[in-house]
Parts: sequence; structure tokens; C-alpha cells
Amino acid sequence: MSQGPRSGLAAVSSALLAMSRHLEVRDVLKTIVASARELLDAQYAALGVPDDHGGFAQFVVDGVSDAQWKAIGPLPRQHGILAAMLREARTERLADVRQDPRFEGWPAAHPDMSDFLGLPIRDGDEVIGALFLANKNCEKQQGSCGFTPEDEELLALLAQHAAIALTNARLYERSRELTIAEERSRLAHELHDAVSQKLFSLRLTAQAAAALVDRDPSRAKGELQQVAALAAEAADELRAAVVELRPAALDEDGLVATLRTHVQVLDRAHTARVTFGADGVRALPAAQEEAVLRVAQEALHNALRHSGARHVDVTLVRRAGGAVLRVTDDGCGFDPQSVRRGGRHLGLVSMRDRADGAGGGLTVESAPGKGTTIEMEVPGG
Repeated sequence: MSQGPRSGLAAVSSALLAMSRHLEVRDVLKTIVASARELLDAQYAALGVPDDHGGFAQFVVDGVSDAQWKAIGPLPRQHGILAAMLREARTERLADVRQDPRFEGWPAAHPDMSDFLGLPIRDGDEVIGALFLANKNCEKQQGSCGFTPEDEELLALLAQHAAIALTNARLYERSRELTIAEERSRLAHELHDAVSQKLFSLRLTAQAAAALVDRDPSRAKGELQQVAALAAEAADELRAAVVELRPAALDEDGLVATLRTHVQVLDRAHTARVTFGADGVRALPAAQEEAVLRVAQEALHNALRHSGARHVDVTLVRRAGGAVLRVTDDGCGFDPQSVRRGGRHLGLVSMRDRADGAGGGLTVESAPGKGTTIEMEVPGG
């Protein structure tokens, strides 16, 4: 902590706060590595999470460009210094890692490293990772390590908090996986109980229509109308069930990219012009992102299927303390009060429920012949 107690403590505090902000394991790993490299003023830092097969389930580096990392090749195996750290669960501080008898070399594209500081990350008795740094940015005496005992203490402190952050992130991801599994099981039962029964009825009705075509065409026509009605009901129930699944694109691409892609698909599939714009929106918590996406999907469905709109515009903008979704169409519009009284909700109830569940609010502005604007505001941006 050569910068002095005040600046050193401030740096540690910033690093710990940064780690606590993330819930995804990959984000936590990246933050730990970047924080360690910055705190100890090293050229390179890395963190490996071991698997059960002599390799690493995850391996994150900082200080190496994407091109360099790609050229280095496959993830390292648990050998040499890394294996010793994981197996013996002890800190290693070396003046030149290349001179250590356990050193087994590295790929041709690997950057050259000398002084080395590494230690295991432990959750109780379990080693859940290995954190190491190389090439301290300082002048070194011949044969001495640039990393000091004070650096070692600081990295050990960071590793203790890293273990907590990583464990919490793992628990969060496992909890989410269990929730998704339970939700999929529930939806499977719903599909079986609702859609499957509808399809069974549809098949029987179609068979009846086929039997009546020659001897009673008018009754056959009625049966075929019933087939069409049952098919529409089955499609609606299937759509409602599928919509409940959290799309993988949210986790992979984020809310803005997912919305943009969804709008582009709808724009190609419908005669109406569908556009999208975003301004200054940061990543939102998972629950808020899913709620915003679902409301946007429902509002777009209503506009494109029921309003006769020629243009539907979707915007997502940052607002102090959160984000605002707005879906506007130039369609026929409606009277929200009469819709509510008539029991035809047009999805408004589910949209309001989603907004409330995300800690936000929903407003609907519409009138016959005046188009419709659905606005949803959520916190957390």
C-alpha cells in the first residue's frame, strides 16, 4: 500500500463495492481480476475457477488484449504453479516464476512474465478459485520480487471478499436456475392441461366435420367453424404460456439489443412500420428488464393485431432513477374506460401487474381515432 493508508483504503473500498454490485458469476470474476490488478499495480492478473477434470471451468484475465487471448489458445490445465496453489491452498510469491522448478512453460503467444504473486480463493475448506498477478510495475533489484509482503496481505484481504462475492453470485445463479426449472415444469403442466385438451377436441371436431361433408354439408360447415375457433383458442393459450418464459436473449444481449431485434422482426413481418429508439439506458435488474420486455411485447401485439396502425414506435429512455418504455401507435385507438367496463382488457391488466411487480407504473393514453400510447416506468436504471 505504497500510496498511503488513505488512498489505499479508498482503493480497497472501491474494489469491494464494485464486487458487491454484480450478481452474475462472470461479472464478479471480471471485477475481482480488474480490481486486483489495479490495487497491486500489476501488468497482468488472472483468476481461474477449477473444474473436476483437471482444467478450469472459467478463466478470466486482465491486461491481455482479446487478440492476444485468442492467440494463446485453449484454457490452461491445472499444472505447475497453478496446480500447486489449488492443491496445497497456499500463497506463492516468486521473484521469477520461470525459474521455479514447477514451471512448465506457456504457449508461444503468451506474454512474458517474471515476478509472480498468487493465492487460492477459499470458501471454508474448499478452494473455489486461484487468483494471481504478474509483473509488478516498479523497479526491481536483481533477484528480488516486485510484489511485497504488504501486497500479499492486501491480495489476501481482497481474496476473502472475493470468495464471498463469488459464493453469493453462484447461489444467485443456482436460485435462478431452480426458478426457471420450476417455471418450466409449471408451464408444461399448463400446456398439457389446456392446449393438449384443446388440440384433442380440435381433432375430434375435424373428424366429425369430415364425416358430415357428404351427407350434411351445413352441419359440416358448423363443425369446421368450431375447428377454427378451437385452433385460435389453442394458439392463444400456447402464446400465453410461451410468453411467460424468460427469453435467453435478455441474459445474452441485454434489454436494448433484445428489444431492437424484436422490433426488427415485427417490422419485417407486418405491413405496419415498426421502429425502435433508445437513449442512455443502462442495464436494469433482471426482474425489471423482463417486465419491460413483456409489456413491450404485449403492447406491440395489441397495436399490430387490433389497432390497424400504419406506424408503431417503441422508445426506451433513461429517466432519473430508472427507465421509461413508450409504445405509440397511430391506430384506431379506444376508450380505456369502456374497455375496462366491458371486460375486454386487451392485456392491460397483465401489463399493469407486470409494472407493479417491477416496482414501477403503467399509464395508457388512448381515444377512438387518436391512436394509443402505453408508457411504463421502472426504477433501477
